Amino acid sequence: FVEDGEPHFRELEKAAVREALAVHSGVLALGGGAVLDPVSRALLAGLPVVYLSLEVDEAVRRNGLGQARPLLAVNPRRTWRELMEARRPLYTEVARIVVATDDRTPDEVADAILDALELKDYPA
Repeated sequence: FVEDGEPHFRELEKAAVREALAVHSGVLALGGGAVLDPVSRALLAGLPVVYLSLEVDEAVRRNGLGQARPLLAVNPRRTWRELMEARRPLYTEVARIVVATDDRTPDEVADAILDALELKDYPA
């Protein structure tokens, strides 16, 4: 779908988010651009959304910022920073919890999420 362009991808993403939120009651992992759509953000309002934050060095370590990410094809570090500057306010708008993931194992991140959910008294 890369040849169809980002607008087409975002339309597919919006439809997928709407459907997933309508039919799935468990944990959903959304793509980084899912919050760009105001309707998707409205659908996330009131849900126990967790924003898993990371910095550029951690993103490079995990993903390499390589060819699998079309938006990061040119100058990936700068582009990633620009994307995050634009998206971070949207992430924090919808998130009830922010968990930093830098230098943490998946188990440590999961424990931090569970701790935050218990402290915030969110329904399971």
